[in-house]
Amino acid sequence: MAARVHARRRPAGGCEADALQDLFTLINRTSHATLGRFTGGVSPVSIVQAYADWASHLGISPGKQALLATKLGEQARRLWTYAPRATGGGECERCIEPLPNDHRFDDEQWQRWPYNLIHQSFLLGQQWWHNATVGVDGVSPHHEDVVNFVTRQLLDVCAPSNSPLTNPKVAEQTFRTGGANFIDGGLNFLEDLRRGALGEPPAGAEHFRPGEHVALTPGKVIHRNRLIEVIQYSPATDEVQAEPVLVIPAWIMKYYILDLSPENSLVRWLVEQGHTVFMLSWKNPGSEDRDLGMEDYRQLGVMEALDAVNAVLPERKVHAVGYCLGGTLLSIAAAAMARANDHRLATLTLFASETDFEEPGELELFIDDSQVSFLEDLMWQQGYLDKWQMRGAFVFLRSNDLIWSVSVKSYLMGEKLPMMDLMAWSTDATRLPYRMHSEYLRYLYLDNALAEGQYYVGEHPVLLSDISTPMFVVGTRTDHIAPWRSVYKIHLLAGGDVTFLLTSGGHNAGVISEPGHRGRVYQVADKPAGAPYVDAQNWYDEVPEREGSWWPEWQAWLVEHSSGASGPPGMGAPDAGYTPLEDAPGNYVLQS
Repeated sequence: MAARVHARRRPAGGCEADALQDLFTLINRTSHATLGRFTGGVSPVSIVQAYADWASHLGISPGKQALLATKLGEQARRLWTYAPRATGGGECERCIEPLPNDHRFDDEQWQRWPYNLIHQSFLLGQQWWHNATVGVDGVSPHHEDVVNFVTRQLLDVCAPSNSPLTNPKVAEQTFRTGGANFIDGGLNFLEDLRRGALGEPPAGAEHFRPGEHVALTPGKVIHRNRLIEVIQYSPATDEVQAEPVLVIPAWIMKYYILDLSPENSLVRWLVEQGHTVFMLSWKNPGSEDRDLGMEDYRQLGVMEALDAVNAVLPERKVHAVGYCLGGTLLSIAAAAMARANDHRLATLTLFASETDFEEPGELELFIDDSQVSFLEDLMWQQGYLDKWQMRGAFVFLRSNDLIWSVSVKSYLMGEKLPMMDLMAWSTDATRLPYRMHSEYLRYLYLDNALAEGQYYVGEHPVLLSDISTPMFVVGTRTDHIAPWRSVYKIHLLAGGDVTFLLTSGGHNAGVISEPGHRGRVYQVADKPAGAPYVDAQNWYDEVPEREGSWWPEWQAWLVEHSSGASGPPGMGAPDAGYTPLEDAPGNYVLQS
């Protein structure tokens, strides 16, 4: 690894002391790894530390205790006042409104007795616990966030929407079907249980296999190494822009989110607009790849892919595009290239990619020293972080949408949930090598080394301010993985022109925003190098909103930064050793 290595400290001593230390370390790691299999990779010590910090400071804060007692009395009074109105039949003004993103109680049936009183009681209790877990003097911000989040998850388990006895929609379905919904729900549960035990994807995902139903854009694999395949897509127009597009996806999931069904494939759309497109497809690593690090991902991934593109189109600059973690890695590579006076990039585009990890959103809840150390021991035993262990954290960040609402529909209502291409893709995750993921968490999340100029490539730190290449950066409004305000911080780091675009939707659906997709809006503005900085909130308030897909806006920007049109290149470069190996989507994307 080219970045500075965080070594575990060892006590001084002779060979016997070292052997004893190794034995105890092995015992610790094995114990932690075994425990991690039961906790979903979450460190119980991290949770205990957070609650201990909160409880001890609350215990010595009589003013906060008195405030909470006062709020409890006020909420009891509000509910007592509301109860007679709730029994009167018909709708009445609620004593508390759900949060804007809470849609569990939107249905009008929740306004009927006794369900109106039930859900209002729950929301008042939820509000009280929120007040109890925040604003306690002396609690560290991270521990406060963890306690607030975990408490919210525990309360959601008890939400009236999740119980057949207190959910009016379930009661109506039960009456209408004579209880058959519970039989169907039980069968759905057993099927999901069976698939989970066998490691199979959810029902319906088999209808979205790469190369058969998705990832259908024609092309060839022109390069393969132990970590990546490079796909060159076939041209769809007689002339193409001179500068090709190279896409670096995240290695946490399969690349074909950018080449889903033909109607919403970004790759196909770019090709049809007259661009030569290359895609990097990451291998799904196994235990034999445990020692692959971040520098391997940069060299074997970004740099070898760029070499392949340059072999097909010599002397042409490249529009480089990175998505999520791929964008972070591409930023590191671009900064290293700038330091080395390597000017092969025409532009740099980042989709929902963080370069400053000081405020990474709720994902930070799962990342502290205790948690990272726990994950390292779990990965050390098996050589990688398994996809189910990784996906669990993302699911819990949106538990209402991805766990409880799905469980209610499938197991209580007895309804089969339809499968979509994007949903099927989200279950097709990849593993993360032990060394790479440890370095990624420590250097970027814990140390924020890239933003602070402490991320090393070779013997020197790389600085994003060295990048003078024009940048197009996309954030998504409801992103819980790369919050847009964190993505926006690229304005403080980049050395060149930055065009920032904020689109509706989340981390995935906001990016997959094909023309004709209803309800899409976006905001976009340029910041020339050296222009005064505008903070994220003022930018959001001042930049006008536009309707429609943001793809044409970005494509026009690519054309603006291109040198004109020419004939399409041949497939691969056999004379340079890049002979087409097989048809797209290649082999690596099919690995399970």
